Amino acid sequence: MNLSGDDAASDNAPAGFTRLAIGGNFMAHNGPLYVRVVDGRGQLAFRVQDRHTNPLNICHGGMLASFGDMLLPVCIHRQSAEVGLRFLPTISLQIDYLAPAPLGAWVQGEADVLRVTRTMVFAQGVARIDGTPVLRVSGTFKIGQPFDRPVEGAGD
Repeated sequence: MNLSGDDAASDNAPAGFTRLAIGGNFMAHNGPLYVRVVDGRGQLAFRVQDRHTNPLNICHGGMLASFGDMLLPVCIHRQSAEVGLRFLPTISLQIDYLAPAPLGAWVQGEADVLRVTRTMVFAQGVARIDGTPVLRVSGTFKIGQPFDRPVEGAGD
């Protein structure tokens, strides 16, 4: 299986996942990420490809941190009508690496909104591979300006 191409993950994404269209070059270059909504809860995922790995052929912590930094806002957009479809710049992000994510693994996460204030939102999430937790993340985000385009999967 060739995992280095941009379309490699799409052939192996579980049912219901679609490629997440992301503004900005950083995640467009480091993705692709996939999203779906199940029972009103957003899920974000990616397949560990060659470009995501460290010298031991496991997912680099920087990629997992970037994934965690995307997981929380993507889930917030799909679960919090209070926040709506707004840009959520990261104020604080805490990450615990719980297990390695080897080349080819499907990393899938979910998150919960803990609290929304007038200007900030607090959330936490866990990413897993085949049910095994690999990443725990929590963060604080500033509630920014509205997006000028729809967000995939919001309100599904």
